[in-house]
Order: sequence, then structure tokens, then C-alpha cells
Amino acid sequence: MKLESIIASHGNLVRILDNLKEGIIAHDLDRRIFFFNQEAEKITGFSRDEVLGRDCHEAFGNPFCGRHCSFCGDQNQPEDQTEYTMTITSRSGEQRRIEMSVTVMKDEHEAPCGVLASFRDLTDLFQLQMQAGKINRFADIIGSDIKMVQVFQQIIDVAAYDYPVHIFGETGTGKELVAKAIHGESVRNGAPFVPINCGALPENLIESELFGHVRGAFSGAIRDKKGRFELAHHGSVFLDEVAELSKPMQVKLLRFLQEGTFERVGGEKTVSVDVRVISATNRNLKQEVQANRFRDDLYYRLNVIPIQLPPLRQRRNDIPQLVIHFLQEASERNGRKAPNVSDEAMRLLLDYPWPGNVRELQNAIQFAIVHSSDPAIQPRNLPTEIAQDNACASLGRGPAKKLDPEAVESALAATSGNKSRAAKILGVGRATLYRFLADHRQIR
Repeated sequence: MKLESIIASHGNLVRILDNLKEGIIAHDLDRRIFFFNQEAEKITGFSRDEVLGRDCHEAFGNPFCGRHCSFCGDQNQPEDQTEYTMTITSRSGEQRRIEMSVTVMKDEHEAPCGVLASFRDLTDLFQLQMQAGKINRFADIIGSDIKMVQVFQQIIDVAAYDYPVHIFGETGTGKELVAKAIHGESVRNGAPFVPINCGALPENLIESELFGHVRGAFSGAIRDKKGRFELAHHGSVFLDEVAELSKPMQVKLLRFLQEGTFERVGGEKTVSVDVRVISATNRNLKQEVQANRFRDDLYYRLNVIPIQLPPLRQRRNDIPQLVIHFLQEASERNGRKAPNVSDEAMRLLLDYPWPGNVRELQNAIQFAIVHSSDPAIQPRNLPTEIAQDNACASLGRGPAKKLDPEAVESALAATSGNKSRAAKILGVGRATLYRFLADHRQIR
């Protein structure tokens, strides 16, 4: 029997697709599912009978492709082919991390007629990589330090539940990136993520920004306007710098968290919305409560699941890969090849305490790119405060430099394991580094 005849048989085609170790789902341009193989059943927990013929958004309770869906909102034309990694929630409520490949199907006239998606379950592999410390990036957050891997695991754990999350970390540690990751890994990822900087909004406008207003509520209110909570319906609201809210606004926020309802400024109609609240601050909220600047009842409402982000000085191992990322980012944005970083410049970057954390490092790299005309960034190209801080630290250290495991690991990471270059970055002789490594065999 010819191959064409075998494939032409519907029964044989189904058998072929059912024996694949990848889930297969296909739907038409109206999102009606017409194929769902056995591996798709196994991964998702949904049976064919439950999904065939149904809109894929309704069949799974939300867009199966989450924020990547090409049929949400004004979008109705998918790309010819796209690949991405995402998290889905199975029928039993279990989070599964999958690698998805989506292809547009076309008719005999080359016109789009549907979508074919294949996906693999990476959950077990991903967990093994996490445990082995092989993860260096997660949901646009860069880091392989154990402290960041723990944060990645927390994001995965809390994303499966709809409880409020409070993120605490110094300025520039990436609190909004973590909030976006929580939203992106959750079942709400097909709905809006709405950030609100509570410290940047004027006191007289913040209630209107959060809850909206009706026409004529105040001077300048020429039309009804939805607030950020309403715009985030079915999605997530990120309240950044929540400690900046005044006591009256804290009361109104507390009421919304308790009841899920509010009235627009100047309005009488009660509005009900479904949102997940993620908050963040660079202050210690518990101390703010003790100082009577923050309501304790609101604190307990927001701080159901706390996540603390480490400052960059506590995860120096991540500095080299962050530098590489910012250089690549600059190259793509500016359309020109970015310089490398010399060993001497990298040593300064590794030694600097980074009070502004990752954001300050990004600014320093951008500064250095602008001020460098050489193939490699030199110490003279870095912001003045970095070189000055290093000079002051060197005076305080004296002639002998004491090595520590964290600094050595960072230097080895920066040089891809080249011990001679690592010793140069650390400012010690090769013999000194070799002796240190012999005494600390856990460092590779």
C-alpha cells in the first residue's frame, strides 16, 4: 500500500498521531477543536469527548495558549509558525510546563483555515534542572544563583493559586518582572496584567486611577472612565510601592480586597471585578505597620504569600550573565555589534556593591557602551562611581586580597572557567587561586 493511501485513511492517520509522544490539538479559525490526540489527553487531563467540537477557550475554561493566544481581543490571525514555553493547568488543577509549537494550516488556495499545535510536557525535566541548578533564566528573569532559583520555584508554586502575593525587595531588584511572571504562569495569563505605581500617582487622582470615575465627578471629568482594577478584570493588578498609599486610600483598598466591589468616583453603582492582587514595596511593611504608617488589617490582606528578592550584591554569580544579556539587548536595539567586557572592567563590576541593583547594572552597561570605542569595555568606560568605589575598597583591603567562594565562582563564571583570566579578575596570582580551589573542591 502506498504511503499516500495509508495517510489518506482517517483511521490510520489518527493511529499515527495517537502514537506520537507529543500532544496534538487542532482547531479551525473559529477556535472549534476538531482533533485532540491521546498524548494531549494525558498531558491536559481532558478527554476528547470533553473538547471536540468546542471553542478551545470554553473547553479548557480559559485560552489554552494563555497570553500567546492569537485569537484573543483584536487578534484573529496567527503567525505562520511560532514556538514558546508556557504553563498550563490540567483538568485536575496541576500545573504543567509545556513547550508549544503552533503552525497555521492552509487550504488548497494557501488561505489560513486553522491552527495545529503540538506540545511536549517538560514539567519533570524542568524540575530536575531546577534541582540541579541548571536554570539560568525563567520568564524573562535572568539568574542562576541559588537564591534566584528559589525565587523561580516560589513563582511556580504561587502561580497555581489565586492568593494575594506581596513582593519585597530593594529598588531595582526586578519586582515587576516577578509579578509579571506570577501572572504569566497562572490561569489568568490570557487576561490583562495592569501595573500601578502607587508612589507616582498624585494623591488627588489616585482614587480615580484605581477605581475610575463618572462624568462630572470633578473638574475635568468630561466622560466616564474605567479604573485600573476594572481594566484588569479576570487578570492581575500589580500595586507597586503600595506603602506609599495614604491612610484613606488604604481603607478603600482594604474594602475592595474584602468585598471585590467598589464605586467609581462620583458614582453610585457598585462595580464588581475579578482580579488577583500582587503588591510590592522596597520598605519593610511590618515595620511600617509598627510605625503606624500602614494598616495592619491591610498588611495581612496583602501579605498572604510573601516573596523576598535578593539584592544583586548577594547574588554576584549572576552579574556576568546579566552583563551579557544587557550587551545583547543593546546590540539588537541599536542595530550594531556591542563591545565585549575586558577582564579588568568585569572585576570592577563584580566588586561593586550595586546599591541600585540590576537596574543600576543595566544603566552602567548602557553608559559604558556609549563611552567605549574599543572592541572591549575598559575600566575607564564605566561610570566614575564604580571605579572610585573599587579604589576605596582596595585601600581598605591592604596588599593581600582575601578570596571568598562567591567571588571565585563569579570570576570563573565570567571567564567560562578560565582560571588564569579568573585570577586576573580577582586580582590574585594563579597559584593563589589554585590553592584556594584545592581547599574548596565544591567550586568547579
